[in-house]
Amino acid sequence: FAFSFANLRIMFRIGRRALVHALPQLPYPVEAGIPPVISAKQLDLHYNKHHNAYVVKLNGFCDADAKLKAMSLVDIIQSKPSPAIFNNAAQHYNHSFYWNCLTPNGKPMPASLEGKLKETFGSVAEFQKKFADSAMGNFGSGWTWLCQAADGSLEIVNTGNAGVPITEGYTPLLTCDVWEHAYYVDFLNRRDSYLEKFWTIVNWEFVASNMK
Repeated sequence: FAFSFANLRIMFRIGRRALVHALPQLPYPVEAGIPPVISAKQLDLHYNKHHNAYVVKLNGFCDADAKLKAMSLVDIIQSKPSPAIFNNAAQHYNHSFYWNCLTPNGKPMPASLEGKLKETFGSVAEFQKKFADSAMGNFGSGWTWLCQAADGSLEIVNTGNAGVPITEGYTPLLTCDVWEHAYYVDFLNRRDSYLEKFWTIVNWEFVASNMK
């Protein structure tokens, strides 16, 4: 399936206050973590604390602005709002996408994606090396993405802080959260160790489904 907030099973409350953004329902239980890489404690803090904080702040902005409240999450991001609104909306989008890129013990890579990675990077192993190198070089907080450009080609893209590739015309296929809060419980400040283990929990079926 292609990425959308319908298939991410984003939960909305509809009532007197109209549409409200909410945490997506994860495709795995928080209390189990994402084995063998992400512990239950790390996932709980990241999802229920960090991600939820962005959702709460975004809803605060929406409650104060009827026009904003009527917009979809993607429309908010692409409307060039104030930095505070953008940061919270984009971080909600980024985290929701990230959760679906992961699955306990990983899933096999479909042949269509494997072929495209080999065509672009020479091999899957070389892609993973280039992606990890890019993520290690992503200074400070941010996200590293595998994206599809408008011409169908694949690119590795770094964004800083809350940056999201859809604002640059890319279609996201895969993302890795390199904010330290994504891994500090399990790996402390060792981003390299987190990236090394990251591949064992990638949901390659979801990644492939985002290709056009």
